Amino acid sequence: MQIGIIGLGRMGGNIAHRLLKRGHDVVVFDRSADAVAALAKAKAKGAASLEEFVKLLTPPRVAWVMLPAGVPTEETVAKLGELFAKDDVIIDGGNSFYKDDIRRAKALLEKGIHYVDVGTSGGVWGAERGYCMMIGGEPDVVTRLDPIFSALAPGLGTIERTHGREGRDPRAEHGYIHTGSSGSGHFVKMIHNGIEYGLMQAYAEGFDILRGKSNEALPADERFELDLPDIAEVWRRGSVISSWLLDLTAIALAKSPKLEEFRGYVDDSGEGRWTLDAAVEEAVSANVMAAALFARFRSRVDHSFGDKLLSAMRNEFGGHIEGALECGLAPKPKT
Repeated sequence: MQIGIIGLGRMGGNIAHRLLKRGHDVVVFDRSADAVAALAKAKAKGAASLEEFVKLLTPPRVAWVMLPAGVPTEETVAKLGELFAKDDVIIDGGNSFYKDDIRRAKALLEKGIHYVDVGTSGGVWGAERGYCMMIGGEPDVVTRLDPIFSALAPGLGTIERTHGREGRDPRAEHGYIHTGSSGSGHFVKMIHNGIEYGLMQAYAEGFDILRGKSNEALPADERFELDLPDIAEVWRRGSVISSWLLDLTAIALAKSPKLEEFRGYVDDSGEGRWTLDAAVEEAVSANVMAAALFARFRSRVDHSFGDKLLSAMRNEFGGHIEGALECGLAPKPKT
């Protein structure tokens, strides 16, 4: 199947590579000519402009936008809306605010253009592991795009199948699901990221307490010199708190037990804030996720070992560079 991809950063470039390896016809565009050239060497069709990108796509066209939430995505979707025609499809695979998706979908549908929002999880490891996808949009359009989603998804893999799922949507077991109408995909991904904040914070605080057990302020017979890399490793094997985030924690600590290369400045990219906004709208208590977000705010003025571990985990799963977001400000949704 043919698909165009706009935005060839860590996620977009890896998505393009995974689709190429699985036999899809991929057209690519990015402001970086080097990024386009690199994908062209891998047999993608490179475009030097958005207009050329559209011309290289065969109607009905499909374009996957993989850009930062906010202005870059907003402007690109608007421009595609001018260049695309009836029955073409625009996919936003980034981390847009779900209310923006609802607005865009309504505006594009007036032109007969379909809009699909895909919450995409998998980070820099997705090219090999596959991507977990939460997909919002019209059912028939999502079904039409199934060859793309099934190629990007991880598949059944070696995870034990859940008992009692007989008769349910089989796509969920393969790592992707149609969540509902426009905006629902990014809404589910937004909550996913809020949960991620809480899980990461719990690991960070736990390891900070373990590290602090050697503190000289404690009685001598109550001090322990604990090996954090080994503790992370043993918890990976048979423990009830094992997870992929713990796997990445073990990798980070094995590389650098003291995490001295990290300052402990922990960014947030917006989804945690939006999750709390949703909790307020629904009058749902979200104590853990709120505390995790506020801990990230605090990290920007006072850095603990736990903050360094949070930075290390973000670097491992997403390639996030510490302090890359100016002042940690989240993208502002347009409503």
